Amino acid sequence: MALKDYVLKEKDYITQLRRYFHAHPEVSLQEYETCKKIEEELDALGIPHRRVGETGVYAWIDGKKSDQGKIIALRADIDALAMDDLKITEYRSQNDGFCHACGHDAHTATLLGAAKILKSKELLFSGQVRLFFQQAEEVGQGARLFVGEGLLNGCERVFGAHVASRLPKGKVALTKGPQCASCDYFKITITGKGAHVSTPHLGVDAAYIASQIVVNLQSIVARSTAPLETVVVGVGVIRAGTQYNILAENAEIEGTTRSFLPEVRRITNEKVVQIAKQTAQMYGATAEVTFLDYAAPLVNDEKSVEEVTAIAKEILEDRDIVGDYEKALGADDFADYLAVTKGMYAFIGTGCEEKPNTIVAHHHGLFDIDEEALLLSCNLYVDYALWVLEE
Repeated sequence: MALKDYVLKEKDYITQLRRYFHAHPEVSLQEYETCKKIEEELDALGIPHRRVGETGVYAWIDGKKSDQGKIIALRADIDALAMDDLKITEYRSQNDGFCHACGHDAHTATLLGAAKILKSKELLFSGQVRLFFQQAEEVGQGARLFVGEGLLNGCERVFGAHVASRLPKGKVALTKGPQCASCDYFKITITGKGAHVSTPHLGVDAAYIASQIVVNLQSIVARSTAPLETVVVGVGVIRAGTQYNILAENAEIEGTTRSFLPEVRRITNEKVVQIAKQTAQMYGATAEVTFLDYAAPLVNDEKSVEEVTAIAKEILEDRDIVGDYEKALGADDFADYLAVTKGMYAFIGTGCEEKPNTIVAHHHGLFDIDEEALLLSCNLYVDYALWVLEE
């Protein structure tokens, strides 16, 4: 690996920031102290910024080489998860019940490191670098705030990177086409009729109907989806009833659908509504279905991938650049940016066999990263931004 000197110079800066953010996690739309820390760092670097929503930060660096030029947006998500940090490290979470178990602390620190380097090079480039420190990725509500404020208007490219524990340190995944699935949340509310359990014919059992709906929803994947397509219809929550000897009058089902193609997504969600309503009606109940759009499918632009790959080849051997990274049914609202502007989402290997916690799955309380990998991520942010602005 041939990292640039200006990146190696910022190793301690990036590492210390990552550990600070890891020790002070905040969940989606509650990232108030995280925002303040980001703003403090930007102020120290002399980079102008403002809030997006209550807990996002937008910053920008104007090149001084000429008055005109291209624009590139660089993004990092900043929110954590509502779960316990199970690690025993000096930088473990100080906020009980909250943990950076996905790597967003690393993303935030890396983008600040890239911002520091790009600010130091502002005399060498034209155009503008836009920095998105984005809230609420975990609930799919952050990216649309930046898009809604028009912050991608005029952007030539948008670039982001996510750490990946299943990819060894020193490798980067730069893959064309679909990488992450869409994510839709659904809630089904069933209204039946209460009665004593000994007289079920006098009531309409919402609990029984809910169970039938859960079973019937699986037919969407088994019988309504082409065998070569990938779809998930998952139920995570079922609530019903008030007492063991009373027929449940009401029931709720919460779940998610995930897919890679917009048309498959549409058909899948329509089937959820149809099955819920028709199953309830068949037993004399009613069902209402609510959907929330958390993220669209994330599809990398082919040309952008080729551009970043060329940048990566200046740093890495060909064998360390993965061009066929397996797509995953996890979602990321970076997809909302790619729906507006050409760009790509890279995956940075952070796994190391000698450090067991670095190969733990994301969203686990033991999750950790090999911090050396953040330098590669930072190098890609900086060099790709400079290439786009000067191309």
